[in-house]
Amino acid sequence: MGELSSVTTSVDMPPADRLDSWKEIAAYLGRDITTVQRWEKREGMPVHRHLHEKLGSVYASKTELEAWVRSRRARLEAEVRSDDVSSPKPVELEPPSVPARRARRWWVLGVVAFLALLTFGYVLIPLRTKDANRRKINSLAVLPLKNLSGDPAQEYLADGMTEALIGGLAKIRDLRVISRTSVMRFKDTQLTVPEIANALRVDAVVEGSVIREGSRIRVHAQLIRAATDEHVWSEAYDREFRDVLTLQSDVAEAVAEQIPMHLSPELQARLRSARAVNPQAYEAYLKGRFYVTGTRAALKQAQGYYEDAVRRDPTFALAYAGLADCYLDQGAYRLVPPQDAYRKGSGAIQNALQLDQGLSEAHGSLGYLDWQFGWNWHAAEKELRYAVDLNPNSMEGHETLVWFLAWRGQRAEALTEVGKMRELDPAYPFIPLQESGVYYHQRDYESLVEAGEESVAGYPNGWQGHYFLAVGYEGSGRPAQAIPEYQRAVELSEADTDTIAGLAHAYSATGRRSEAEKILRELQTQSKTDYVSPYMMGVVYASLGNKDKAFEFLEKAYKEKSPDLAYFLKADLRIDTLRSDRRFQELLRRMNFLN
Repeated sequence: MGELSSVTTSVDMPPADRLDSWKEIAAYLGRDITTVQRWEKREGMPVHRHLHEKLGSVYASKTELEAWVRSRRARLEAEVRSDDVSSPKPVELEPPSVPARRARRWWVLGVVAFLALLTFGYVLIPLRTKDANRRKINSLAVLPLKNLSGDPAQEYLADGMTEALIGGLAKIRDLRVISRTSVMRFKDTQLTVPEIANALRVDAVVEGSVIREGSRIRVHAQLIRAATDEHVWSEAYDREFRDVLTLQSDVAEAVAEQIPMHLSPELQARLRSARAVNPQAYEAYLKGRFYVTGTRAALKQAQGYYEDAVRRDPTFALAYAGLADCYLDQGAYRLVPPQDAYRKGSGAIQNALQLDQGLSEAHGSLGYLDWQFGWNWHAAEKELRYAVDLNPNSMEGHETLVWFLAWRGQRAEALTEVGKMRELDPAYPFIPLQESGVYYHQRDYESLVEAGEESVAGYPNGWQGHYFLAVGYEGSGRPAQAIPEYQRAVELSEADTDTIAGLAHAYSATGRRSEAEKILRELQTQSKTDYVSPYMMGVVYASLGNKDKAFEFLEKAYKEKSPDLAYFLKADLRIDTLRSDRRFQELLRRMNFLN
């Protein structure tokens, strides 16, 4: 269990910002003491408790109270209106006559008897409804924690703590926990808790706030039952920032106890073994998580933060896992040569696993490394499945497994895995993208068009949806329709060479050969200063009908162990003109794809 707010001190809180008793708190909020005490218990109002008896029993921060009031203004105003309506002024009545009193007495006795019967039925029958509303909590969402610092630059801390709490709870096998991607859509929302819970299809939500002051961090968290908006549990934590990992584990364990949810001995041991972390290292790690958005600049920025984190704390396993993902993503998106990505990514993963063998993120990254860069298919599948087993609620883990299974040709199992993702997180916006990956590798182009259209409609600024829609159009005989989708994918992906090669193929397929040749010249020029995937060069040559040059570049891709060659070779329609050539069959044999 985490420490209660009774272990906190108010030394670091400016005197002008401090309220030192229930009376001062009530006066500041313009309500009576009973009301503010009820708000602390039911609404999670941030109130702290002193350790020393010489001081008042409680204290609060004006800054925190104001932020809390802003976050719950609509609900509090409704309560005030309700209080006003439910407390009408008494009405003066004249005393009735004696005969009237006698008659009214019998009438009242009859009414009382009747009401007693009604009450008896009312109490017994609705108990089932009450029990239904209090059914076991099997699913929950951690809503974005509120940043009470008043400084927008501290949003990374609130978002990072939100993600950390999700990660801690997600490892509970029997609890369905909504992903960070889905809950962040409700940041700063005006929707009520029941409305949010209904949209996410969960039984309960965890909400709260975070503020950092100097070397300390304060987190307030509360568990709310979705059906009734009932506050099941509320607790405040105040720690040194170096103990933030322990704080996160304590919150996760406290929530599990309140649900209640059984924790395996392994998970209990993991939660209770959280160690101290260098504060600057953890801050750099959170910034790395905050800035990973998929753009080239963001990836480099995140890499810098992760490198800073492991430099400050070489024993910080999570930072090594994040750093590995940066290296591998840069290799997968052809921003660096694959040898560089493999070497650096492999080193970071090994460091993470040496520090923490049970880190699901590192096992998932190792599976991806074995698949895309190591070409060790059996080891890849073992690691990817183990990562999901360690963290069954991880959408990222399920995603990578889906794409691997689709690539292996295991369509039914891949789609079953997509179904599991939909059950885990019905609001997850990237489900159609996972289906697109399955249909792409199965060359089911009509289904790919449907999934691509759904993906673009749900996430129009994601380049992958436009890319798969373009492939679906080409594969179903509509290359002219593919061109604008490829063009949009090129724009959104910051000119990723995969999207450029696709556009060149569509140009060639529609008779616009000169435009395809222009793309080839631009890639040749680019390759003199930057890394350009030889596989994508081979694709463009194949699109233009130059088989010899196409195989020359496919051979270069083989020698450098390009992830593109492993990923695309079996399903890529852009190289269909090469498939009947004996050199293509020989390449499949060398890559062990014929078996």
